[in-house]
Amino acid sequence: MQYPIPRQQAGEHPHADNDASLSDELAAVVTGARRRAVRDGDRQVDTAHLLHSLLEHDPEARAVFDSEPQLARLLGYLVQRSIGYGLRWQSAVEDSGAIPVATGVPGHSPLAATAMAYAGERAARRGDGRARGLDLLAGIVVDPRSRAVEVLERAGVEAPELFLRIEHGSQECVGGAEAGS
Repeated sequence: MQYPIPRQQAGEHPHADNDASLSDELAAVVTGARRRAVRDGDRQVDTAHLLHSLLEHDPEARAVFDSEPQLARLLGYLVQRSIGYGLRWQSAVEDSGAIPVATGVPGHSPLAATAMAYAGERAARRGDGRARGLDLLAGIVVDPRSRAVEVLERAGVEAPELFLRIEHGSQECVGGAEAGS
């Protein structure tokens, strides 16, 4: 059997491509997204795989959504996607062409690689050496033509508003940390 995503070699660290720039929690999210892509029969991890795994593993990312019903609806769409909703995507590479694409993340679609790079850059701007879940969520919703944004829209989530909530929340965290210092 051929695997759609390169298999991990014996002794290879599962996060070797981005280990230094990911928090432990985010590394678990990426590993979960890889497993989901393989299980779904997809050639690459795409932004919808990352979003699904992020919502499963990161309570901070779940907290930026408006309501529990909105989050439940979103998770329902993501589950539908994993059991057939996304079949039309299996033979295509996710690349909207809307923003410059990051390269060098094996097994990730160009937009998923770009979202991962954005997460690392966002963490660096914050002065943190490791990207967190909210950094990745911000990177996922930046491109309006990504698969994750398509799923968000079908669930009634406006990606630009979500991005603003993420940014506003991170500014509060930074401001709160400074005020308490």
